Amino acid sequence: MEKGIEKRRYPRVDVHIPVKYYKLGNPAESGKTSVLTKNLSEGGIRFEAPEFISRACRLILELDMPMFTKSIKAISKVAWIKKGTAAEDYDIGNKFLEISKEDKELVSQYVSSLSLYNDAGENRRKPGIGSGDID
Repeated sequence: MEKGIEKRRYPRVDVHIPVKYYKLGNPAESGKTSVLTKNLSEGGIRFEAPEFISRACRLILELDMPMFTKSIKAISKVAWIKKGTAAEDYDIGNKFLEISKEDKELVSQYVSSLSLYNDAGENRRKPGIGSGDID
């Protein structure tokens, strides 16, 4: 297998939006932790947590996306975990297990809008593509 081949099913964008999570089975109001996402796709999210969370754990997620008035809610499973940038933090990749069709569509719209914006920004910085450079 070649190195660097993208295996992800959904496009992923780097974005820092608020997300609250708590472990499935805990009462909703106790044990909520607020963090920021590192990236997002239609299939899941990555965030840095102040605690170790087992791969066997299921999480309830509430994402507060700037474009929408309602929170996006989903149940996820921890797909992977590794030591974060700070000694007590962990990078955690989550796969959405249960998300309403409406919320999944909202996530898809959000990711698509950011992807288009990011692609346009990259094209503006490349010589000869909208930068005013003449060959």
